[in-house]
Amino acid sequence: MTQRFKDKDMQAVIGWVLRAGVFVSMLVVFTGGVIYLYRHGHVITNYHVFKGVPDFIHSPAGIINGILTLRGRAIIQAGIVLLIATPVVRVIFSAIGFILEKDYLYTFITFIVLLVIVISAFSGHAG
Repeated sequence: MTQRFKDKDMQAVIGWVLRAGVFVSMLVVFTGGVIYLYRHGHVITNYHVFKGVPDFIHSPAGIINGILTLRGRAIIQAGIVLLIATPVVRVIFSAIGFILEKDYLYTFITFIVLLVIVISAFSGHAG
């Protein structure tokens, strides 16, 4: 007897994906925060001079290099990227679920949503 993949099963998988994504990103941000405070917690902040976000965390290569060198801000940035990526992964899992259920209308709609998310992310325009 073959057991079919049901909608309830897919909802459970999606729930676990969301929980795991939030938990992992929280753990990464916390780890980066601890490293950052350990290295820079004693520094007195000068509020007369504005210092923005460092240049090394503006690119994926900079973030990866910062993680490999254990820079706290890069690790925090990676956690934020993971948190942002969590809903995107949820949409991908939803598309897989609709494909398994052979629900082609919702598969098409889900891929349109995914396309809008990807275009918005790479173009820098929202909505």
